[in-house]
Amino acid sequence: MTDRELDKNAARRLAIIRHAREVTGNVAPTCRYYGISRQVFYRRLRRYEAEGLAGLRDRLKRPAHCPHETPSEVVAKIIYLRRIHHFTVPIGQPGCSSPTSRSYGRVASLSCAI
Repeated sequence: MTDRELDKNAARRLAIIRHAREVTGNVAPTCRYYGISRQVFYRRLRRYEAEGLAGLRDRLKRPAHCPHETPSEVVAKIIYLRRIHHFTVPIGQPGCSSPTSRSYGRVASLSCAI
């Protein structure tokens, strides 16, 4: 999404909060009108009160870190070795299925390497 779209989403969320405060004075009818749950409304309200308009912008859905992620140095070394030594399964090698778009370029298993 572009910054403009992100700001548009934040502005819509701010309009929902303002509608509940200024127009209806009640959260339940506002949530019904905008098609959101009260839990979502209160989560956005807490973020808005804590962070201001920046709290209403979209957030990343992925975790901040993965404790069992392969270190980037190891990944870089694997990629380097694959490029240098061409550790890939040749297309149409007897005894091995053709690589799919998902598996193409991966290290060959022992059954295919022999």
